Amino acid sequence: MAGSWATSGVDLHLEPSGTGGVRRGLTDALRDAVRSGRLAPGTRLPSSRSLAADLGIARNTVTEVYADLVAEGWLTARQGSGTRVAPGDPHGPAAPAAPAPPRRTPALPRHDLVPGTPDLAAFPRTEWLKATRRALATAPFHALGYGDPRGRPELRTALAGYLARARGVRADPDTLVITAGFSHALTLLGKVLRARGVRTVAVESYGLDVHWALLRAAGLATPPLPYDDLGTDPGDPGGAGAVLLTPAHQFPMGTPLHPDRRAAVVAWARRTGGLVLEDDYDGEFRYDRQPVGALQGLAPDRVVYLGTASKSLAPGLRLGWMVLPPALAAEVTAAKGRADTVGALEQLTLAEFLASGAYDRHVRSSRLRYRRRRDALAAAVTARAPEVHVTGIAAGLHAVLRLPPGTEESVVQAAAWQGLALHGLSFHRHPQAVTAPLDALVVGYGTPPDSAWAGALEALCRVLP
Repeated sequence: MAGSWATSGVDLHLEPSGTGGVRRGLTDALRDAVRSGRLAPGTRLPSSRSLAADLGIARNTVTEVYADLVAEGWLTARQGSGTRVAPGDPHGPAAPAAPAPPRRTPALPRHDLVPGTPDLAAFPRTEWLKATRRALATAPFHALGYGDPRGRPELRTALAGYLARARGVRADPDTLVITAGFSHALTLLGKVLRARGVRTVAVESYGLDVHWALLRAAGLATPPLPYDDLGTDPGDPGGAGAVLLTPAHQFPMGTPLHPDRRAAVVAWARRTGGLVLEDDYDGEFRYDRQPVGALQGLAPDRVVYLGTASKSLAPGLRLGWMVLPPALAAEVTAAKGRADTVGALEQLTLAEFLASGAYDRHVRSSRLRYRRRRDALAAAVTARAPEVHVTGIAAGLHAVLRLPPGTEESVVQAAAWQGLALHGLSFHRHPQAVTAPLDALVVGYGTPPDSAWAGALEALCRVLP
């Protein structure tokens, strides 16, 4: 007989031999499980009563088998501790295996200023745990099922209210779709756009190559838009059917989309029937004045608004959202499908976190922390490296440091030697960009925990020209 049994809280899979009787078969099966390593040293075995009941044999048989294996040294039995697998092999160790060649693991940087991640040590664990408990305590049982592919209605409703209030988004819960982050949303949009006959999505000359790669994987070309002293120029994206922009705070250049160009891209979309994919990258974090409102508010019928909790809370939550034009919402929902969902408990928790005001409080405290860091960065660079200039608006979780011409590569290399991880601006430059390359660093001042910030800033100053 063979099978798995749940006994006294322990799952135990045995394959007794069919010869020699029940006692012999059980003895051999347990011995083989220990010898092969399937039952590790110290593993607690079921009680004789439980195992006998599960196997349908006499308890005395199991007791005798355990006693035999204890006598042989395979098991140990102590009062109050039960029967366990003995430590080590009582019949001597196996022949030593040839030592594996040593593996070289890349050394972790001592200091991390790579952009794109918030201070994860500042995640509001206590408030998030409270929200989780409240959400789980009040959730109806059906909330833990597969549910609506658009996402939990509680979260879509809470987000619609928050985005309207804080970002100027004209949001309807019925046209809001929850995703597992920005990349998930872009993958869905790429699929839908391709099915609609779109062949080209114009992107910014500086951005994230992973986003360009996702669009290309959907069969879409990604030509770069022009870039000049006023930033990205999306007013005439050629034959593109859509454009991907970061209007509130361009990543990585750190500037908002110029007002004239905001109007121009909306006019293009209305004139041609094109779509604007608005990545609201860290749009909530503006330090010198109120954040620029979302572009979607100007043309909700032509703009897809995309946001995530990755910068405001943590990327590991894998929570993002799209506010879609009504004509597009059904197609995206169908592309997402019922099997392609996001964890219900995480959605319910974020809904509670928003509704309780905890999200607003966390964002406000984060703004203060990151503003202090940016101010410290600007002051240190001015004092220690006067030929380097902090550019872009006072916003977000990163800053661009313009370097003297021809120095970017040497500075990035010097940083690596110092154990400092950061990106040069060329890392984010589109391979087809026609604008002249700029020497600069993209410094993620939001990345280190508070305890490591001072050391990271000092390490940065040491490598600046």
